[in-house]
Amino acid sequence: MSDPRPTVVCFGEILWDFLPRGAFPGGAPFNVCYHLHRLGLRAHLVSGVGQDLLGDDLLHRLKGWGLETEGVTRHRGLPTGHVRAVLDATGSANYEIAPEVAWDQIIPGEDTMRAVFGAQALVFGSLAQRSPVNRASLDRLLAILPAGALRVLDVNLRAPHDAPALITDLARKATLLKVNAGEAARLAEDQPGFGREEGHARTLAEKYGCALVCVTSGEHGAGLLAEGTWHWANAQPVTVRDTVGAGDAFTAGLLAGLLLHRESPAAALARACRLGEFVASHDGATPAYTTDAQGRPVG
Repeated sequence: MSDPRPTVVCFGEILWDFLPRGAFPGGAPFNVCYHLHRLGLRAHLVSGVGQDLLGDDLLHRLKGWGLETEGVTRHRGLPTGHVRAVLDATGSANYEIAPEVAWDQIIPGEDTMRAVFGAQALVFGSLAQRSPVNRASLDRLLAILPAGALRVLDVNLRAPHDAPALITDLARKATLLKVNAGEAARLAEDQPGFGREEGHARTLAEKYGCALVCVTSGEHGAGLLAEGTWHWANAQPVTVRDTVGAGDAFTAGLLAGLLLHRESPAAALARACRLGEFVASHDGATPAYTTDAQGRPVG
């Protein structure tokens, strides 16, 4: 019997976030995959880890959470990736990303190809595209993705892996572009500032030919431009532990609303905001939780 859950394939980095409070599994595509699974979708991660203790631990945790691991390649010659995240007084993070690691060489296998054939969405970020191997692998997956599936680019501008030509190439392959307010302003070549999100979203939609553009704006909330209509959801106040992975949880919440619950763009946007706030109020990007009858996080 086929799996009735919507399938989302997440392509890119899985790594360890070394935070002041300890080490946590991380990487934006992995974080999205983790939350999609928690929310009841079938999530297939396509990534790589080394044949080392850090890789062993990551795979052990993935299996413990019930996540699929068939799409995660083990490399003999490259180590498992890690990031050192330094938090400022507000809980916002700055990152030092290890170079030349296992997720720089992602080679999709047969399990991944089958998952993509039946997927309702493919999520990819910009950071993993620092590798030519990964750019070629992503193109292979996009070529076999069903025509009606969402192509979700979750922009992650991390210098020096943020060349404008690369971002433009990726954005033109996407049907759903997700950026934070600072990234939106930069890509729209405009000044940042609260109240400018809609204008930036419309500029990016026209610039890249993208029907759906989502802009997160931290403590203010988030907006979604869907087929020319702008939707906005105000943020709700929470006590922030750290913001690591909150945006990735937001992406998962948005996809759960659109693909699993078949909600309107406005309702899916509100669902995404609540999940992002929930994660920001906990340590790390992957807190444990269950969901209630409406699919909201409880824990």
